[in-house]
Amino acid sequence: MRLTSIIAGRRTAWLFAVAPILLALALIGGVGEADHEADARDLLPDDADSTAAAWQVDELPDEATEAAIVLWTADTGRLDDAALGEIEGQAEGSLVPAEDGTAVFSVVPVEAGSADAVGARVDRLRDELRAHAPDGVTVQVTGPAGIHADLGKVFDGADLRLLLATMLIVAVLLVVTYRSPVLWLVPLVVVGLADRVAVVVATRALDAAGLPWDGTTTGILSVLVFGAGTDYALLLISRYRDELRATASRHEAMAHALRRTSAAVLGSATTVFLAVLTLLLSLTPATRGLGLACAVGIVVAAGFALVALPAALVLCGRWVFWPMVPRHGDRPAVDADSVFHRVGRLVARRPAGVVAGTLVLLAVLASGLTGLRLGLDEADQLLDRPEAVTAAERLAESFPAGTVEPTQVLTTGEGDRVLDRVRATDGVGSARITASGNGVTQIEAVLAAEPGSAEARASVERLRDRLDDVPDTHVGGNEAEAIDARAAAERDLLVIVPLILGMVLLGLAVLLRSLLGPVLLVLSVVATYVAALGASWWIFTGVLGFDAVDVKIPLFAFLFLVALGVDYNIFLVTRAREEAAAHGSREGMLRALTVTGGVITSAGILLAAVFAVLGVLPLVALAQLGTIICVGVLLDTLVVRTMLVPAIAVLLGDRFWWPRRVGSPLR
Repeated sequence: MRLTSIIAGRRTAWLFAVAPILLALALIGGVGEADHEADARDLLPDDADSTAAAWQVDELPDEATEAAIVLWTADTGRLDDAALGEIEGQAEGSLVPAEDGTAVFSVVPVEAGSADAVGARVDRLRDELRAHAPDGVTVQVTGPAGIHADLGKVFDGADLRLLLATMLIVAVLLVVTYRSPVLWLVPLVVVGLADRVAVVVATRALDAAGLPWDGTTTGILSVLVFGAGTDYALLLISRYRDELRATASRHEAMAHALRRTSAAVLGSATTVFLAVLTLLLSLTPATRGLGLACAVGIVVAAGFALVALPAALVLCGRWVFWPMVPRHGDRPAVDADSVFHRVGRLVARRPAGVVAGTLVLLAVLASGLTGLRLGLDEADQLLDRPEAVTAAERLAESFPAGTVEPTQVLTTGEGDRVLDRVRATDGVGSARITASGNGVTQIEAVLAAEPGSAEARASVERLRDRLDDVPDTHVGGNEAEAIDARAAAERDLLVIVPLILGMVLLGLAVLLRSLLGPVLLVLSVVATYVAALGASWWIFTGVLGFDAVDVKIPLFAFLFLVALGVDYNIFLVTRAREEAAAHGSREGMLRALTVTGGVITSAGILLAAVFAVLGVLPLVALAQLGTIICVGVLLDTLVVRTMLVPAIAVLLGDRFWWPRRVGSPLR
């Protein structure tokens, strides 16, 4: 007896419905998520110069590892002598006055630690300073410690907001798709349990593997599980509804639907699984952690969709589709009046025109890439504008641009000699020794150039060249880290992108047992990615006000768009191959478009909306990732999969399946 028949069996379905639920509750309640204390070095590439500098900081006394910049500014005009006197009594270190007389600042060492610990220390400092601030003077805290503290705060409650927003979006779209007040609950509950199980298993796996994770990792993981799991559910339920019209027994209908969809779901899940695992080759620990977490999430999502969901649906009976209950003998699935049937006939009449038109559209959208700029400053990474960011902007009005983000030089050599070299470097405005201990000296250099500018990057490179012959000396800080992150991102793109394409192509070739079709499908998804990135850049600059894209986003967007975008092509072409065995390649593709068009489009819209929910998290990078994937998935489902792929298949006919012959069975 086939496994599908056992899962949907009269006597066994309850076991496959209840067992995953009990296992999920045991894992969620009994095991729980693993704990990990986020470390800034998790985001730094292995073996980079700035990473070595960050590790050297550990050798310094704890109280000197992070600097808080306290800024006093006059609410109107200049700071008078009385205010300056009170500020001098309040300041812990020496004051640095601005030439315009409107502001002064001092540097306060803050003991390093986790984001929560630094946040608590900065909060206490802010409270104490404001309690004794002179009248007419505003006091704010920024600098590395202030930014570290505020970055940690913006994630408070963000995971819960993301989960609730995702569940709400999925629930609304499922209700609209099924037009049933009951049916949507079944896939939502199953996928929701899968999400919680995935988070528990993934964090435990990451802990065992020694890989880091944070709120960004679990946030993307949840979105992926909800998106992919709901897509699988939509495909299964659509096929189950069709089989209920042709089969009297709902158990037999589910068994047949599960047999027909399992190949597509397993093929899709395997492709995504292999694709996300390529992130393990990244130079950045956090990216490797994301790859492993997403691989776990896809396995869990597919498992729940192919085991718990069909068993739960068959136990509910036909009534779960109320009020549109499918009856045995109802109208067949291929409906000549459907929108997608009419789209298919349009494609059949003018396939060459459709191919040309869609390619022109994708090319126009891709032209937006001509102005793409990579690299976000630390102050630009947040959607909100906390005190550390606004204070940094005010500081830059009265002091050299690099004051708030000094470049750090860590050395085990003679501190004064290294300091002389740093001061003599072109582009360094000022430099001083800020900490020393355990054989390590820390020098902070204020660059004359604006943070994030080409001039600032050039200054850091000159500084590294000048110190290259000094043993065990490294240049760190935000500017240096940004340079190293960009280099690591470029390397990851060169290494990982070809592997992703290879994994996707291999998965398609094995699933379809052909070569030409998989190559064309991969090329179509790549074209979708390029168009989505170009169109999103226009949205970023013209609507959202972003001046640059985070360096990690092109790789992440490529991964998810290619791996998930190929899902819809898998769903379409596996059905087309099935139909081609009886109706020929041309008619088989058109029938597949008619049958799967509605469900795949619904799945695409749902996935696009789910990834757009990443915008509820406070990071610009996640908002950018969500936007690109949202645009790309909509392009894929509404244009590429609906128009371009069927038109190519119609033009090629039987050659689309080369070297496989039409009419040969899929398994």
